[in-house]
Amino acid sequence: MSGDPVLGGTAVTLRDGTGGVEVLLVRRPDRGSFAGAWVFPGGVAEESDRTPETSEIEIARRTAIRETEEEVGLRIRDLVPLSCWSPPPEAPKRVRTWFFLTADAEGDLHSAAAEVVDAVWLTPGEALARHAEGALSLFPPTWVTLHGLTGRGTAAEALAAAGEPARFRTRLRHAEKGLTSAGQVFLWEGDEEHPDSPGAVGARHRLETGAGPWRYVRD
Repeated sequence: MSGDPVLGGTAVTLRDGTGGVEVLLVRRPDRGSFAGAWVFPGGVAEESDRTPETSEIEIARRTAIRETEEEVGLRIRDLVPLSCWSPPPEAPKRVRTWFFLTADAEGDLHSAAAEVVDAVWLTPGEALARHAEGALSLFPPTWVTLHGLTGRGTAAEALAAAGEPARFRTRLRHAEKGLTSAGQVFLWEGDEEHPDSPGAVGARHRLETGAGPWRYVRD
């Protein structure tokens, strides 16, 4: 089991499109963390993001701002906290990551070759559909975030709906045979099987993953 997670920040950058709100996704190189996956710009906190008495969420916010400019050339402001994701104990690299929403981006989109292979604006529904088809790879925090943004007509609507930041303390188990989405099951607080914060009998807060379309269930 790894030690305490390091801190990270990620920016979910939005814009209004003809088919509804669009989000910026970047594809990582086929090496390192999230190899080949499509994610939101972000990374781990550096010393430059920290000052004495700075709160964790502010450090993560600075990280998201810095990483977005470094990776795709966009200068972002007015970040709204959306969620905080804690990795499972067995994760080989443990980063506790704050996700922020923003629709205030300036600059020309260009990718840092060492960190980003490609960058694209998609509606959340398009991204999830491509994932289900196997056309792009997503990790659970990205998938669940896109799922939550599906159906939002504008960036302003998505920002207004953000509310109190959600916390996801992840635990894993393997799916039982016979499930449509065979594979790992990601459990979060409120699910009856979450070992630290279980809900009532039968309660669900989980993502069932596998070869077919993933299934997010939350009571």
